[in-house]
Amino acid sequence: MATETADGMSSHMRGLTVTTLTAVAGIAAAFGSNALAATPDDPQGVLVLAVAIAAQFPILRVIGIDTDDLSTKDVLYIGFMTFSLWFVSWGILLTTGA
Repeated sequence: MATETADGMSSHMRGLTVTTLTAVAGIAAAFGSNALAATPDDPQGVLVLAVAIAAQFPILRVIGIDTDDLSTKDVLYIGFMTFSLWFVSWGILLTTGA
């Protein structure tokens, strides 16, 4: 296709891949926080979130997305989306007592 980039991934697929990865990482971080943190104010819960955000960049490289081309806006998007899904998911897990 004429709209594909040099690495063969269209901008739509790149965005879809990044969004899916951030959502999965946020939900996985919520389950990790729920398993590791003794209370909601335990700093280990936030540490799990930080690890989930940092771990996405090597995963993106493996998938085939050049992380050197990510703008500041893209990096903030990855962090915010992961945080949002983590916050909502862990909140649900804490209130249900799971």
